[in-house]
Amino acid sequence: MRFSNTFLDEIRDRVPISAVIGRRVTWDRKKTNVPRGDYWACCPFHGEKSPSFHCEDRKGRYHCFGCGVSGDHFRFMQEIEGLSFPESVQQLADMAGVAMPQPDVQAERREKERSTLLDVMELATVFFQDQLQTAGGAKARAYLRDRGLTGRTIETFRLGYAPESRSALKEYLAGKGIPKDQIEACGLVVHGEGIAVSYDRFRDRIMFPILSSREKVIAFGGRAMAPDAPAKYLNSNETELFHKGNVLYNFVRARKASQALAKGRDDESATIIAVEGYMDVIALHQAGVENAVAPLGTALTENQLELLWRMTPQPVLCFDGDGAGMRAASRAADLALPHIKPGRTVRFALLPDGKDPDDLVRHEGRAPFDAVMQQARPLAEMIWMREAGNGQFDTPEKRAELEARLKQIVAVIADENVRRHYQQDMRDRLNTFFAPVRAGRDNRQGYSDQGGFSGRGNQQGRGQGGAGGRGGQGQGFGGAGRSVGVSDRLARSGLVRGYQDLPALREVVLAITIVNHPQLLLDEYDEIAAIDFENRDLQRFWSAMLPAAATAGANLSREYLMERLSAQGFEPLVTALDLQVRNARLWIATQQAAPEDAREGYRQALSLHKRTKALRFQKMELEREISAATEAGDEHNIEPLLRALSEVQLEIVRMENQEAIIDGFGVMSGRVKGAAVGHGS
Repeated sequence: MRFSNTFLDEIRDRVPISAVIGRRVTWDRKKTNVPRGDYWACCPFHGEKSPSFHCEDRKGRYHCFGCGVSGDHFRFMQEIEGLSFPESVQQLADMAGVAMPQPDVQAERREKERSTLLDVMELATVFFQDQLQTAGGAKARAYLRDRGLTGRTIETFRLGYAPESRSALKEYLAGKGIPKDQIEACGLVVHGEGIAVSYDRFRDRIMFPILSSREKVIAFGGRAMAPDAPAKYLNSNETELFHKGNVLYNFVRARKASQALAKGRDDESATIIAVEGYMDVIALHQAGVENAVAPLGTALTENQLELLWRMTPQPVLCFDGDGAGMRAASRAADLALPHIKPGRTVRFALLPDGKDPDDLVRHEGRAPFDAVMQQARPLAEMIWMREAGNGQFDTPEKRAELEARLKQIVAVIADENVRRHYQQDMRDRLNTFFAPVRAGRDNRQGYSDQGGFSGRGNQQGRGQGGAGGRGGQGQGFGGAGRSVGVSDRLARSGLVRGYQDLPALREVVLAITIVNHPQLLLDEYDEIAAIDFENRDLQRFWSAMLPAAATAGANLSREYLMERLSAQGFEPLVTALDLQVRNARLWIATQQAAPEDAREGYRQALSLHKRTKALRFQKMELEREISAATEAGDEHNIEPLLRALSEVQLEIVRMENQEAIIDGFGVMSGRVKGAAVGHGS
């Protein structure tokens, strides 16, 4: 029996190849990267001690670098179990929950018709390409030139022009011997009841061919040349070849580009970026960003989201920075939320207001777009921003309403583990968000320096010592929760209540220096935007501070920042951070420090921060390698790994015991802006 490509593709799409092979092999824990769908094992076809057999879910292929075998789902079943091809299809169809097709003469006829229709679509594509180069296509060529597209880009995407005629394409295809019913079946003409003579669907439009996963033209999008056209963009109607909600524009090229980026790397540049339109995809491709796709003129669908996840575990959804873009981002967040799983989610990149990717790269180059991608926000943060970003929560009822709404939103997540972590994340955000409200209320009601009100301090966990009893005893820089130079008086005050873990002092210095000296943001924005804080409060603070700074532009000042941050409830945190550095005698980070001293202090703090994070990552990797070597009984490698781990741990201790970031600056150098800052200020 002959199986259609459509049927076989459906099985491949429903069953990851790792699920097929994983029943016959044991994946190597050290080399396998599950979130990326990248698996390694000892080859089941030849004996070996080290894993050289590789399979990748995104490609649906396996290959052994030892014996050279390779293939897909069906080949594996044939080779490993000695099945015939139909038998392997039967077993995999059962796994996929797909019914086997019955012998159907009509189905075979439809498959042949599909192949014929693809030939018709190819003829139409060539026709549109040729028309773009004629005298009639001059205005279309001028339009594409004004949009900054090169001849090479136009050729790569096979852009064309549909002439301003009711029958030019129809007559061309008829002249090639294509029957009327095939032209109609491709959706190239408008026909039907009440239409005496069919006419070309696309007229006076720039044409964008839409390709299938097998790189065949299955539909078109057309951009109107006339400003008064009823529809600026027009897509092919639904046909045997084309179902709009199941297709992404530029799917094949983006998948290849992502795979090329992923080779030998494990970073976010290997993701897939979903933008809103054809021209966005094409402009990004020309600027060197080749891993972008677009839905076809409608909101993202569940099937399109599944296509994205088939290519990458964490696609980035990029939306225009206007109101419509934010509404589209909100709809996409709601669409994705029920379907996220461990290792499968989405991120959101929000463009500057009034900009789309095409505008950005055409007028400013690739760098600003890359900066937007680097600031892509997690799904959880998008949900939080939407629900809490612009509301007023000045009463218990409004705060309770926000909490109930977040619970309801998170409840739709199907995966139990992910749902539990989202619930915890939202609780943490709520606690931090409302903490300034509680602190302000407590102070108004008469909280004393000793903590508690009317004898209730111990009942509420706000007794002597405050903030979990973390009074400051030293000036060292450690991990979250370590002593950070906070005095007993400060720790007991309302300023730091509600912040569960005080940041490491190196993180405090980084954050408060930049707030006190925002000129650093103008000079070092990309580097500052990439700072990854360990402390949860500072992570949220940074998520609010960076957009506030970006909207200020050349008018950026400390006063502007504080106004925006205060409106979002962060003033108590800023005050607490400022007091921490003053109590630690680190005047270099205060507002009064000279700009050159503040810059040097920021650079030293950032260097220490990066070094500390690198050491901790190195320690984690060594521990993982030791664990793997122990399980494998590889005693030869365990001893050198243990020595390396000991050296890293000693270095971490040395870094944590370091008592100062700044040597020879600030007050000691006498270069303090304005009046000298005394130790008691």
